[in-house]
This record gives sequence, C-alpha cells and structure tokens, in this order.
Amino acid sequence: MSTKRGRRRKKRLPEEAVKVEISAMSNEGRGIAHVDERTVFIDQALKGETVLFKYTRLTSKIAEGRAVEILKASDLRVAPACEAFTLCGGCSLQHMSPAAQIELKQSMLLDQLQHNGVSPDIVLQPLLGPEYGYRHKARLGVRYVHKKEKVLVGFRERNSSFITETSRCEVLHPSVGEIISELADCINQLEAKRQIPQIEVAVGDNQTVLVFRHLEALNDSDRKLLADFCEKHSLVCYLQAGKPDQLELLSPQQAETLYYELPTVPESASSAKNQKLKIEFQPSDFIQVNPQINRQMVLNAIDFLALKSSDRVLDLFSGLGNFSLSMATHCQQVTAVEGSLVMVKKARDNARLNNINNVEFVYADLYSDDTLSAPWLKQKYDKILLDPPRSGAAEILPALKKMQAKTIVYVSCHPATLARDAAMLVNELGYGLSKAGIMNMFPHTGHVESIAVFEK
Repeated sequence: MSTKRGRRRKKRLPEEAVKVEISAMSNEGRGIAHVDERTVFIDQALKGETVLFKYTRLTSKIAEGRAVEILKASDLRVAPACEAFTLCGGCSLQHMSPAAQIELKQSMLLDQLQHNGVSPDIVLQPLLGPEYGYRHKARLGVRYVHKKEKVLVGFRERNSSFITETSRCEVLHPSVGEIISELADCINQLEAKRQIPQIEVAVGDNQTVLVFRHLEALNDSDRKLLADFCEKHSLVCYLQAGKPDQLELLSPQQAETLYYELPTVPESASSAKNQKLKIEFQPSDFIQVNPQINRQMVLNAIDFLALKSSDRVLDLFSGLGNFSLSMATHCQQVTAVEGSLVMVKKARDNARLNNINNVEFVYADLYSDDTLSAPWLKQKYDKILLDPPRSGAAEILPALKKMQAKTIVYVSCHPATLARDAAMLVNELGYGLSKAGIMNMFPHTGHVESIAVFEK
C-alpha cells in the first residue's frame, strides 16, 4: 500500500453565471454582493447594478468573481477607453466615471481614518491631473505565445500570469502606450524573442527609455532590430542582462541622463522666484509615476508646512530628494534620511547639480531599532515630512515625540497604514489631524495616494 498522499484537488468553480444585485463597493473598487451566505467581491461591477457574474475564487466564507453581463447598469458606469479593460490587470476602474472614482477614493481614506478613531478638521479638495497617458513609469511583461505564433507585450491579465493581448495602453505615456503592437511585432522578429521577459519603461522630461531584460546574450542582428525600432520611435534603448542597475546603452550616441523638473513655487509666482530644479534618475530608480500630480504634491507639501527661512526640516524616506531639494529652497536646513544607500548617493548628486548646499542626506534603515540612537534623531526640527512606502512609518514615529515639531506632513500610498499611523500621531504624540485628502496619482486604479497634515 502506498504511503504517498495524493495531491489535494483544487475545488472546481461553478461554470454557470449567477445573477446578483451589487449592494456596496469594496475599498479596491469591486462590487460586493451576497450569495449563499458568502460575501462575493465582483470585478467590474458597481453599486446598485444587477449583474451576471462567474466565480474566479471560492472558499467557505468568501468568494471572488467577474461580471460577465450587466443586466441593470449604474448611472456611474461609463464606457472604458481601453479595448483590453475587461482582461487587463493594469487598470480596475475604467468602467466607473472619473468623478465616482474620486469619490470612492476619498471615502476609502476617510473611512480608514474614522475606523482608527481620527478624522481631519478639513477635508482637502482632491488633487487632480490627467486621466490618461499619465503613467511615466511601468514594467511591461513580454511573452512569446507559441499557439498564437506571436509576442505579447503589456500588463498581466487580472489574477493571472498571462500577458494581456492589446495593441495600445491608454494610461501609459503616449510615446509607449500608442505603439504596443509595433513593439510586440519588433520583438517577434528577434531570434531571442523567447528570452525577453520584461521591458522597463521610464519617461523623463527629456526622453523615453525602454530597458529590455534579456536572459541570453543578443546577437548583432537582434541588437540592430531593437536599435532601429527605438530610433524610429525616438526612444532610448538599454539592455539589461544582470541586475536592474547593470544597463548597457544600445546606442551610445544617445547618452543623456533622464530627468524631470520640479518647480519650487507655483508657476503663477514671479519669474524671479520661480526656480526649477532638475532631478536626475536612472530607469530602475523609484520616481512618482504621474509627474503632473507630483509637481502639485511637492508644492502643496511646502505650502502645508508653511516653511520659513529659519526652519530646520526633517525629511524621512527621502528617496532621490523629490521633497528635500524643493523644501531646501524655502528653509535654513533639511536633514533627509533614506534607507537605500544608492538613492542617498543619487540625491547628493542632485543637490550638487542644483547648487543646493543646505541639505544633509543620511543613510539609515528607518525600520531598524539601531536607528533610534542615530545622531540626527537627537536634533531639534521645526517641521517634518514623511513619505514612507506602503508599510507606513510606525517604527520611527515614537522617535519623533521629543522633537516637538510644529507641523508634520505625511504623504501616503496606502490609506490603511496612514490611518494607523495617524492614530499614533494623535493619541500618543499629541498632534491634531488638521487636513487630509487624496491625490489622484493613479487614475482608473484602486491605488490611493493621500496627504495628511498634523499640527502640534
């Protein structure tokens, strides 16, 4: 008798479509219904609609599904601009009107704050920008599909490893979004077409860069095909065989560093004060994907901090210096702390590039207990800016208590961790939440960027 255990069979999903009424919306923008005492989260369904859906996941308590037919549509429903919206995982809310998307995201932020026992004195007007063509940074999947005898380029399908078949992408910057099919055709001509798994897209104010990841060395013919394609479409081509920062520029004559510009004061201000900073970056570096929102966000942060020439400012999770360098033009001193040594070095380079001498860039792991004894934490700061990753800033917040900074501006990409940290700032550090609101950094997706202002 065999002692080997058989594999547990995956539960078969019902094949028939189920009719339901959508009673609410989830935080990520899925419709919520109830079937057989289960909560069902349904992609591409809106509150108030009657839909037919098919299950994509089923457990004893929770289920997920996808709407396959809209029997009764909501007034909030609009026609998606993208031909591949029903499949592509790059966007999740194109079926919802832009105004409804903003309302959903604002309510997501406020609900999270209230759930943690805090609420702002003032709800800020949403920060709005372009709804399409806004995305300047992306990672596209590439796959040769033998059955189709062609290469697909794009984002992955929802809840799948498959690449979405599409000819264009509406949210990507047009320099790439409008030529997806041509890009796929080019790769399909390569001998190494099966050895290119992804393309990194990075768009600066000066150029658009494509970084082709390749698992095997490319021959001269393939290299020429890529170089010719990029030259035809005014793109800069890099090859990446090793780590993300190990790049080979395919056409050396195109050597120029990517950059974006940041204003230090609103464009309506006098030209004498309207200094523009140049922030240089590499294709693999983290930058905000939506430059128009980023420029407004930086100016709003400066405004909310009410910076004075005598202020000393602490900038935590400072990256390339996106906030630090702009703030430095308004105050006496900025101490900018970042957990990536590579980014710290690049931020220092950007300070020198812009002739800014009143910023100290410090390398420190802001999630480590060792950081709590760092010399920069023992100094006094008048204002603080926080821009943490999705995990938030809870580990470093207790160290800020002794600083007694008058104002803290918190920029967040995840409402749940912002709300958790807001409760700590209010209940344990003695701050009041004076303002909070969303910034539409990622239109047509469930991602919520927000900003909150805490006053002592």
